[in-house]
Amino acid sequence: MPPTRERSVEKTSGNQANSSSNWVESRCPSSRCPSSRCPSSRWLSTSSHTEEGKLIYTGSIGNAVRGVKMFSYTSSGFSLSMMPYILLKTNLGIQSFSLQVAFCGIMGFFTFLTPVLLHVLTKGYVVRLYHDADRDTYTAITYNAFLMEKRNVFHQKQVRVPAVSKMFTSFYAGDTGLLVNPDLFPLPCDYNHLMGYDQPFSFNMDDLEKPDGS
Repeated sequence: MPPTRERSVEKTSGNQANSSSNWVESRCPSSRCPSSRCPSSRWLSTSSHTEEGKLIYTGSIGNAVRGVKMFSYTSSGFSLSMMPYILLKTNLGIQSFSLQVAFCGIMGFFTFLTPVLLHVLTKGYVVRLYHDADRDTYTAITYNAFLMEKRNVFHQKQVRVPAVSKMFTSFYAGDTGLLVNPDLFPLPCDYNHLMGYDQPFSFNMDDLEKPDGS
């Protein structure tokens, strides 16, 4: 092969190798960023920064929780509005006062039981969670009894993991129980930092020998 053709082939191969290397580096910048801190490309467009900090978590059933509670409130209001009609149609309105009180008490109990029970079970469900890395504070968005968003601001040092796992509580922020799904955190390190799993700890064998009451 003539020398000119050899240099041309080498130059072409070198250009192809450089372009391939640049493409891989642009798509997978692992050399410039630790793997534990780099989000996957499908999560890059979902994270956003607000005055509360960076959005690190979004609940998957937030709309469903709000819809179920709204339906419960609507059905309870409808039941209350139908109580006078039922009293008239069943002639309970002309019966003894004690019978009316008993009927209204039973209807009111079951009318208010469902909304109250739903609120108790879902009041700690976190719809969105923001993290301010500068102050190491979190803002958890939940729904209050009136279906309005409620902001719970707390520091990472206030997070307390229950000794026994609970169905509707993942951790306590002060005295407030909050529920999150670990699988919905785009970055596992955000969940580990929230729960304090990235903090150093020491294991002392003497603690095992101490009685429970000490």
